[in-house]
Amino acid sequence: MTSVSIIGAGGMARAIAGVALAAGADLQVVSRAPEEARAVTTELGDGIPGALGDPLAGEIVVLALPFAAATEVAAQQRDALAGRVVVDITNPVDFSTFDALVVPADSSATAVIQEAAPDARVVKAFSTTFAAALARGTLAGAPLTVLVAGDDGGGRQAVVDLANAAGLRGVDAGGLKRARELEALGFLQMTLASSGATAWDGGFALVAP
Repeated sequence: MTSVSIIGAGGMARAIAGVALAAGADLQVVSRAPEEARAVTTELGDGIPGALGDPLAGEIVVLALPFAAATEVAAQQRDALAGRVVVDITNPVDFSTFDALVVPADSSATAVIQEAAPDARVVKAFSTTFAAALARGTLAGAPLTVLVAGDDGGGRQAVVDLANAAGLRGVDAGGLKRARELEALGFLQMTLASSGATAWDGGFALVAP
């Protein structure tokens, strides 16, 4: 059985915890505020809560944090993350302008996190959907698509399999270089929602002909 540890206790953490449980995974949720982790597992009716720094139980570790915090935690927990599949969900938006990403054009948040935890198997996933859509699991009647990118093929497949087991549509989007495009796609979705062109509970779904 797959095991998933989620670092964070916000809306995306809750939604991804629900995905993990729907996939039949063992769940651990840890946070700097343990009472918030406990609230997530209590709300979902399953999972083990804890504090950041507790031993990680998951083969897959999801950094359900903003970009700066995810990078900081990856560096602090680099030894604990070594060998594990680490999922970066961030879109590194410059919120002071809401008009750019804060990483260089030839890089990505995922690449920065991989540098912070070099022995982890870092992949990008869950960055192209909002929490409400992820919790719902469908978009316009189709399973929500989870695009996964990273240089570790086994890590990508583990997250694709987790998404598929939860009833979503996991799609291997290729190597780490593709994380930049996924972040741009996530950013585009945010700007569309902020302008009212789409809703904050939308996402992307790939529909095969």
